[in-house]
Amino acid sequence: MSRKQTPEIYIEPERFELHAGPAYRFDMDRRDFFKVSGGGLFVVLLLKDSVTAQESGGGRRRGPGPVPQDIGSWLHIAEDGSVTVYTGKTEVGQDIRTSLTQAVAEELHLPMASISLVMADTDLTPYDMGTFGSRTTPTMSAQLRKVSAAARELLIDLAAEQWKIDRSALTVADGKVLRSGTKQSLAFGQLTKGQKLVKTISDSAAITPADKWKISGKSVPKVDAGAVVTGKRKYTPDMSLPGMLHGKVLRPSAFKASLVSVDAQKAEAMAGVTVVRDGDFVGVTAPGEQAASDALAAIRAEWKAPAQVSDRELFDHLKKGTGGSQGGRGRSNTSTGSIEEGMNAADKKFEETYTIAYIAHAPLEPRAALAEWRDGKLTVWTGTQRPFGVRSELAGAFRIPETQVRVIVPDTGSGYGGKHTGEAAVEAARLARAAKKPVRLVWTREEEFTWAYFRPAGVIEIKSGVKNDGTITAWEFHNYNSGGSAIRPLYEIANQKIEYHPADSPLRSGSYRALAATANHFARESHIDDMARSVNIDPLEFRLKNLEDARLRAVLEAAAERFGWGKAKKTSGQGFGIAGGFEKGGYIAACAEISVDGEQVKIVRVVSAFECGAVVNPDHLKNQVEGGIIMGIGGAMFEAIKFEDGKILNPRFSRYRVPRFSDIPAIETVLVDRKDLPSAGAGETPIVSLAPAVGNAIFDATGIRLRSLPMVPNGLKPQSEEKPSSRSDR
Repeated sequence: MSRKQTPEIYIEPERFELHAGPAYRFDMDRRDFFKVSGGGLFVVLLLKDSVTAQESGGGRRRGPGPVPQDIGSWLHIAEDGSVTVYTGKTEVGQDIRTSLTQAVAEELHLPMASISLVMADTDLTPYDMGTFGSRTTPTMSAQLRKVSAAARELLIDLAAEQWKIDRSALTVADGKVLRSGTKQSLAFGQLTKGQKLVKTISDSAAITPADKWKISGKSVPKVDAGAVVTGKRKYTPDMSLPGMLHGKVLRPSAFKASLVSVDAQKAEAMAGVTVVRDGDFVGVTAPGEQAASDALAAIRAEWKAPAQVSDRELFDHLKKGTGGSQGGRGRSNTSTGSIEEGMNAADKKFEETYTIAYIAHAPLEPRAALAEWRDGKLTVWTGTQRPFGVRSELAGAFRIPETQVRVIVPDTGSGYGGKHTGEAAVEAARLARAAKKPVRLVWTREEEFTWAYFRPAGVIEIKSGVKNDGTITAWEFHNYNSGGSAIRPLYEIANQKIEYHPADSPLRSGSYRALAATANHFARESHIDDMARSVNIDPLEFRLKNLEDARLRAVLEAAAERFGWGKAKKTSGQGFGIAGGFEKGGYIAACAEISVDGEQVKIVRVVSAFECGAVVNPDHLKNQVEGGIIMGIGGAMFEAIKFEDGKILNPRFSRYRVPRFSDIPAIETVLVDRKDLPSAGAGETPIVSLAPAVGNAIFDATGIRLRSLPMVPNGLKPQSEEKPSSRSDR
């Protein structure tokens, strides 16, 4: 099989969960060791796999590995003409099943109904790094287009050979190869006879350009939508196997706690209960979920934990704890010109600090897994964005080769970057090994809020200068802990210094939708607004004056035009704000209208303009943009994790405020369709401009500048009043 190595994909430093060590590494007794190893030869293989697991931390790899170059690894055509496509990507609600099906149908020239996708099965699909970073559309869609185009050309070759004619006389339509000037045709299945297509994928097969699309570029309905709305679609918590048991895990009393003692006698006396202890890991299995919960509650454990930082001390701690081991500095840091010269040239100077709280992913479906050991092989069904990464975690945890582990990902109830690791999978597998039966484990909401990782908190400091004519002369930007994504401005500034500083994070943190781009845009676009107002220039005009990037200019102008920027007359308590942003190859601008009534702030209207190259499915793209806006409302307005001494204080929805229907404004979305550009992803970028646009609108209405996310967790309070601290050199 022909394979080639793909270029290394840059992993952002704030994906801390991918840099962390394994959550578990279990002991293996001698009998189990020889049962799975089959003898001493396995020791060499085990050591090799273990080294990889150690280097990869939480199941990550040093590189994406070889990608299959034969058509058959990606696509199969059965005798009946049905097409099966194989991809390691996962469906977590973003509806890539539809967009990828559109891509294949476009290149094969056949109806979408003839295509089905096998997704995220490590035994059946090619290796995939994971479904994150808005990479599905620019990478996997492009790959499947290439595969499908190669298959189309192969089918033409097969038909030409069968008819003994030149291939130039043949065309493809509706799942058939047609012979020009005749009524003759050969169905795809007649040509392949169900055999694997072993031909190497060629770069010579023509890909349909976006301006010629007939299936892509249209708002086709969601594939398998009926199963979603009728409840027929099965998620991991819905799955079961014959003889399956239910599992629960004993959680520590606090973060960083170690187990001193455990008394499990009462639990062990319960009918059908098995108690498992492996180091600090303690869990139970039982015939039913309630029985497992009762058994867990019967265990008495003593834990020892060190004193830890609270959320009240968080931002001072992050500033003092720079140089932490999380991630690395990455490629964010840059310096051009001279900050000193830029500040000397400024008429007005600014120096401000912005803070970002930890927030939770709060997925509708918490972590869950179903594990089964059979004939020395482990199979786990789990909701994850990284099936191959979780396979590595499982292999490392149980010290077995990855060839003895299979991970299958059913459709998953959202992830938002929060399901890159496989804790639930490893826990279910450990319990299943002890019980010698399949075990399903579903985290509670409190476990999800406590033991999953969070979006990183951060402190951002900006020092800047501007001339009275609106020219930005200096820009110094320091991000402590939250990350370097979108940290560099697109504004034209001669003198810049940009630095990301890793810090000692008191809470486990990692990937979240758009990573640190939300934090960096909030600080930058809030600061830009203050600069504009200080020199009495309209915020949109100020941005355009300092901006040459045509794509960001285009979305700013499109959003402003739809919103009616500068045309409406404000009433008391009403405010308008604008912000622009970029990330992962996409460009977003948002205009927000808010109203203030006493301490209550209401987002009334949001208009967003988004550009991500050629639009694949307009309706579904709008869904992504609107979903990002709604999710962004939470982090902008009220979401924040409260913690003290190693404990989460608000680990349930009754204490952790997420957006409600009553919070949702009127939302209008403008899609800037660039058919001359490759399609980029849309899962992350739309979220980044909401918070600064709303913050700027609040300032417009009240004169109060809010520099902390969330901005109004308890309403607009007098103590939140922060005036922009600019000063003029006279």
